[in-house]
Amino acid sequence: MGSKIKKGILYVLLIILAVACLLPFVLMIVNSTRSGAEISSSFTFIPGTHLKENWDILFGYFNLFRGMLNSVIVAVPATLLGAYFSAITAYGLAMYKFKGNKVIFGAILTFMMIPGQLSLIGFYQLCTKLHLVNSYIPLIVPAIAAPGTVFFLRQYILSALPPSLVEAARIDGAPELYTFHRIALPIISPAMATMGIMGFIGNWNSYLLPMIILNKNDKFTLPVMMATLRASIDAAKNQGATYLAVSISVIPILLVFCFFSRYIISSISAGAVKE
Repeated sequence: MGSKIKKGILYVLLIILAVACLLPFVLMIVNSTRSGAEISSSFTFIPGTHLKENWDILFGYFNLFRGMLNSVIVAVPATLLGAYFSAITAYGLAMYKFKGNKVIFGAILTFMMIPGQLSLIGFYQLCTKLHLVNSYIPLIVPAIAAPGTVFFLRQYILSALPPSLVEAARIDGAPELYTFHRIALPIISPAMATMGIMGFIGNWNSYLLPMIILNKNDKFTLPVMMATLRASIDAAKNQGATYLAVSISVIPILLVFCFFSRYIISSISAGAVKE
């Protein structure tokens, strides 16, 4: 009886936590249907009647779907390539014992602690000399080198991947890349999916670097386009349009989360079944 009460209390607390997490999203959607004056004057969860007006204001400043497409062009390759190359780097650091292993890992930790803004001026000068300004390449290629992802995956590999599996594959004559793709990759897929979600959110919401690198309106990513709406003269009047843009921009993030979370759950479930 006592365990049932504890379980019931736990479920109630989890429901309250879930509702508290969902309330900001609900409020964001509601405000996207209200005018700027209504948002400034009152707080409510009742939808308004200014959705079409906000839609017209939004598309009067920029093409939202073009911005979403530009963000997809940047975020998807950066996320997939970053997850894959971070995984293969972490696998090499975890499974290979060679001179300089700890030095390389220490360098990765050091770069993980350095803010990217410190190298922004030098990076822009490099892009200018390479004629990469107003190109998506500077937004994709640097994102592939993700020290934080490498660190996380290395620690996960050390805890979840038994070296005996890799040794058995080597004894059987399996090539190293084959061993990585057929043995290591399925085991570390939950960690890769987790970092893939975080990486996509970071690349999708990236604002500073795209704002500096891109200078043509038709190439702006969604956060840069939305900044033009927030910086407009009628910023207070356009609050509803801003909420509408944010509400639509969250949809790809939710889709990616649902896609990757499926792999997290299936991988954990597969690892929990004893054959």
